Amino acid sequence: MTTYEALTDATLAAGVMPAVVPQLKTITIGGAAAGVGIEASSFRYGLVHETLLELEVLLADGSVVLCTPDNAHRNLFFGFPNSYGTLGYALRVKAGTIPVKPYVRLEHRHHADPAAFFADLEAQCAGDADFVDGVCFGPRELVLTNARFVDDAPYTSDYGFEHIYYRSLRERGEDYLRVRDFIWRWDTDWFWCSKNLLAQHPLIRRLYGRRRLGSRTYTRLMRLNSKWGLTKGLDRLMGRHPESVIQDVDIPLEHAPEFLAFLLREIGILPIWTCPVRARDPNARFDLYPLYPGVLYVNFGFWDVVRSREHHPPGHFNRLVERKVGELGGLKSLYSDSYYPQDEFWSVFDRDAYRRLKAKYDPDRVFGDLYEKCVLRH
Repeated sequence: MTTYEALTDATLAAGVMPAVVPQLKTITIGGAAAGVGIEASSFRYGLVHETLLELEVLLADGSVVLCTPDNAHRNLFFGFPNSYGTLGYALRVKAGTIPVKPYVRLEHRHHADPAAFFADLEAQCAGDADFVDGVCFGPRELVLTNARFVDDAPYTSDYGFEHIYYRSLRERGEDYLRVRDFIWRWDTDWFWCSKNLLAQHPLIRRLYGRRRLGSRTYTRLMRLNSKWGLTKGLDRLMGRHPESVIQDVDIPLEHAPEFLAFLLREIGILPIWTCPVRARDPNARFDLYPLYPGVLYVNFGFWDVVRSREHHPPGHFNRLVERKVGELGGLKSLYSDSYYPQDEFWSVFDRDAYRRLKAKYDPDRVFGDLYEKCVLRH
């Protein structure tokens, strides 16, 4: 239950940071180990679970096992990521860190052509950047950011209160941030989703205040909205049919332009975050999130409500995404709504490996089944 905010503060005091820090302060390292965590360093270090060195896991019978890549519980070490608490719970995690410098220099590279954007993304990943990610603001407006640790900075920007980071990408070619501010550059506005809580209006932003701007506040407000159904009621009054499309998907780079075109044509959510990722160790196979070794993937993050005048079956737009991801050989994170038929789900996530893990570590099925938990929501 250690948040990345607390973990990062502790490691920065020692001159290092976790090799991969997911974008929101409230994400926990245990949650990222049991799910999937990514950030702009993932083209070098992989997903969060690929930075782990050992796991201490509480099993269903109350026993605790230590899992490493080469001990007697190595199968649980490689099967734990993306298991979402259906195999056990992480009590203690040991993860790798990287050294930091006081500042980060950002270069924002502007593109009007998606093909050129993805070609540049591949080139930046082959270079000496410490971080690479990008944002699609529209079919002809894409910004790729590479970032490097530096010892000195001629100035530093502050995106923790009055200024908004994602807007700066469209306006600047270069920027400098303190290392902690860089790590949490997306948290203040929940990428750009704070707009749904009016937090980007200057006056309301001041009413929030610096301390309340961030994912912790927004999560509480969104849960209250979900409980009371305020926006759903408003949509009904306006004759609109809403569907929440909150997705992170990994697509092989060669198919990234096709997937982006699909998103723009069929889903229509903007902006879209893009983040390159590849397996750190080509010899390590994580059973429930199997990225092909040697393949550079692009994570597409798109999070909003699609509203239409036309009534669709439940999950219509999410199902479109799932089908396209499967068609292009990609993978989808399971933290969001999923609609896979059971056979299709287990054709993506290794059913045989999962059954072996359940038989060994949870034979009485105390923790339930991955498909039931992540798709059926049981």
